[in-house]
Amino acid sequence: MQKFLTETEQWLDRLYVAAEGASLRREDRRKAVETAAMLIEIERAVARLSGRKGLLLLDAAAGKSYVGLLAAKLILAPRGDASSVVTLERDPRRVEASRRAAERLEAGIPVTCLRAEVGDAAAWPAEPSIVTALHACGDAADAVIDRAVSCRARVLLVVPCCTSRAVRASALAERRAAALDIPRHAPVRRRFIQALVDAERTWRLEAAGYETEVVEFVPPTVTPHNLLWRARRVGEPRRMAAARAAWERLSADG
Repeated sequence: MQKFLTETEQWLDRLYVAAEGASLRREDRRKAVETAAMLIEIERAVARLSGRKGLLLLDAAAGKSYVGLLAAKLILAPRGDASSVVTLERDPRRVEASRRAAERLEAGIPVTCLRAEVGDAAAWPAEPSIVTALHACGDAADAVIDRAVSCRARVLLVVPCCTSRAVRASALAERRAAALDIPRHAPVRRRFIQALVDAERTWRLEAAGYETEVVEFVPPTVTPHNLLWRARRVGEPRRMAAARAAWERLSADG
C-alpha cells in the first residue's frame, strides 16, 4: 500500500496539481489513499489474468481518471504487451483534464479518455479485461454493473457512492422498511435500506455468473463509502441458479 500511495501522491501532484500551480490538499490526500487501494486491487486482478496478453482496463465514471491513468503507468505499461486503458466520464471539463493529464503522463500504452454516460452501450468495448468504478454515484454504480455484465467483463471492481432514490433497489427497500416498521430514525432506516441495496447488487452479479466478494477497501475514516465489489466472471451454472433464486426472493415486492 505504501509504495502505491507514495507514487500516487507524486503523480497526482505532478499531473493535476503542480501543473495548475497549486499543491495537494487534504481532500487530494484522501483521494490518493483511495486510488492507491484501488490500484492494489487492479494489480491483483492483473496477476489473476497474467496468462492473457493485451489487457484492456475500462475506468468508468472516471472523474479526472486518476485510477485509469495511474493503472496504465504503474501496472499495465510495465507488462510490455499490448495493454490499453479507456476512461469514461460525462463531465466535459473532467474529460479535458484527463486528456491533458494523459499527455503529461506519457504512459507508454494507449490511453483513451472518452466523454460518455456510463450507461451508453456504444462507448463500451467488448469483453474488457477489468472494469473499475471508484465512487460511482447513485444509479451510475448500477449502470456500470449492468454494462460490465453485458460486455462480459472478466473482472469488475466497483465502489458505489451515495444511494439516491434513482437506485433501482432503493424504492423496494423503502417499502420493505415501512412494512417491517423499521424505525424512522435516520441512521437506522438508512442502514437497513443500504443493506438491501447492497445485497441486491451482490445477488445480481452472482446471478450473472460473477463470483463476488464485498470488502472494505479502505478504512471508514478515509471515506464512509468504503465498500468494494470484487467480481470475477466464472459462469458456474449451479452457483448462478442459486443466486438467481435468492435475487428473485429479495426483489419480490410483498
